[in-house]
Amino acid sequence: MFVTGGASGIGADIVRAFARNEAKVAFVDILEAEGKALAAETGATFLVCDVTDVTGLRAALDVVRNRLGLISVLVNNAANDDRHEIDAVTEEYWDDSIDLNLRPQFFAAQAVRAQMKEAGGGSIINFSSIAWRGGASNMPVYATAKSAIIGLTRALARGFGGDNIRVNAIEPGAVITERQKRLWFPDQQAIDNVVARQAIHRELLGDEIARTVLFLASDDSRMITKQSITVDGGLR
Repeated sequence: MFVTGGASGIGADIVRAFARNEAKVAFVDILEAEGKALAAETGATFLVCDVTDVTGLRAALDVVRNRLGLISVLVNNAANDDRHEIDAVTEEYWDDSIDLNLRPQFFAAQAVRAQMKEAGGGSIINFSSIAWRGGASNMPVYATAKSAIIGLTRALARGFGGDNIRVNAIEPGAVITERQKRLWFPDQQAIDNVVARQAIHRELLGDEIARTVLFLASDDSRMITKQSITVDGGLR
């Protein structure tokens, strides 16, 4: 299986979850030190790769095939939920955000399709977000990309279904990662305020998202495709 943006945060929890289940795991990231440390911890294969470089991303998928065999699970996790004001968005910022938050998901899926077809099927799990559903005015470009991923997921599910490839999306809520705590949740009170808005009053951690990824990657979900699953503890 192959994870983008796997060196930290939710991605790292996904890598750990699959490694615990004795899967052959490969992941890519631009965070070289963190990636090497996680690879040493889990035994996963790590490649330095900027997913906005589509040629490099395709090359990484080929390397993983040669090292580990056919890829039957792709997790399109890499993203950046940078906050930005509507009036401050430039054409360059728009292009850079879409290049990271949307474009690689399509091209990674396109590139891995042949491997999954040869393997007899597979599962692609795209990462969206609940951000677009509520009207995230403090990150409109990110929200646009994450809403587009739902449409992309549905189109690919229909297009790849004949090859026994399932395509689904996950929409995480307020996942309390180290990055989120550093940037958006400066103290425990800020975290508690979010938890209080959830139906389940417990901090949402990356491991919970990883559990959903495991389900969508497994045969237990073999007839589930073209769906988006929200994992947010009932946040409203």
